[in-house]
Amino acid sequence: MTGPAGPAPGSYTRSWRLAAMLAALAMLGPFSIDTYLPAFPNIGADLAATPLEVQQTMSAYLFAYALMMLWHGALSDALGRRPVVLAGLACYALATLGCALAGSIEVLWLFRVLQGLCAGAGLVVGRAMIRDRFHGPEAQRLMSQVTLVFGLAPALAPIFGGMLASAFGWRSIFVALLGVTLLLLALSLAALPETLPPSHRRSLAPRSLLADYRTVLGRREFLLLAGMVTFNFSGFFLYIASAPVFLMRHLGLGSTEFAWLFVPMVIGIMLGAFTSGRVAGRLVPRQTIALGYAIMFTAVALNLAGTWLEPPGVAWRVLPIAIYTFGSSLIMPSVTLTLLDLFARNRGMVSSLQSFVQIFFSAVNAGAVAPFLAQSTHWLALGMLVATLASFSLWHIYRRSPGPSSS
Repeated sequence: MTGPAGPAPGSYTRSWRLAAMLAALAMLGPFSIDTYLPAFPNIGADLAATPLEVQQTMSAYLFAYALMMLWHGALSDALGRRPVVLAGLACYALATLGCALAGSIEVLWLFRVLQGLCAGAGLVVGRAMIRDRFHGPEAQRLMSQVTLVFGLAPALAPIFGGMLASAFGWRSIFVALLGVTLLLLALSLAALPETLPPSHRRSLAPRSLLADYRTVLGRREFLLLAGMVTFNFSGFFLYIASAPVFLMRHLGLGSTEFAWLFVPMVIGIMLGAFTSGRVAGRLVPRQTIALGYAIMFTAVALNLAGTWLEPPGVAWRVLPIAIYTFGSSLIMPSVTLTLLDLFARNRGMVSSLQSFVQIFFSAVNAGAVAPFLAQSTHWLALGMLVATLASFSLWHIYRRSPGPSSS
């Protein structure tokens, strides 16, 4: 179940076309969250729901998203990468249609759960596809290209969603998501390659699956790195989950002004991904990760200072968050590839489990932690500090573990 017995990466050509396709597939997850954030008040008014009930549409989606993360990768290890992605897109399209037609908050919860069960296939399987075909600096460069394109989603989604909600109502957001999904399904049918040959596929027999899951979850290095990624992401996801309160109540912005948070945040993500690709092969992963943490801690210090000193202008309140996403994005490709290399024959499962840990914690974050911390900008800044310290501590423990890989 471990070691180099998995499919050997071949001499394939890295291209922006492949990166764009994999990034577009991965975008469904964040688009499903960020696009409808500006429409929370509209949804509550139309469906006679409280703000907390509307907030739970995000938690319901995220819990289902996390649960199915456990299976996307294992299914792709057994059935191939391409069929799992195509089935996920088809199911997501049906669930999105249900969201657009929902007549009550309870029905919206149901179809958000169904969306969550399908939306993660492209993200999980795409990571495994990259590692199936590429290795070393080339894999890091392609992972960075995907992150660079993928980073557009959090910037475009709330702007797009706010415009649609203002012009056509909140249901138009899900109609637009349905159109995007059908387009992705058509493109994937035409051009998505299969990267896992039948000779390297795993069994779906329950005993074999259970043994594989126990092997991955029983490895200390996996738990440390998965936790590190999770807390790394949580440092800025707090602000995504709290965006309606943070922007509209604390900063006094309107439903069409979410770009003030999301555009700088995404610029940081894209610059971090670009930098990660540029330093691939020049810095070893350990050095890249150390640089990323230095940038993140600088951002945390600026965020704490800005929150307590309260400088005038919205820009000063969102700049530290953008700097944080730069450091976080710089780290992610190196850590993700290190995780995938722990189990060469179970890359899909490893990607699934890492994503499950991250998204499950994000669901808890969105449903319980963020609503509490969002009551004060001071608490949000402290939340970013705690998440960063937790991530760095796990990385420090991993580095001191006996025989970590070349990270």
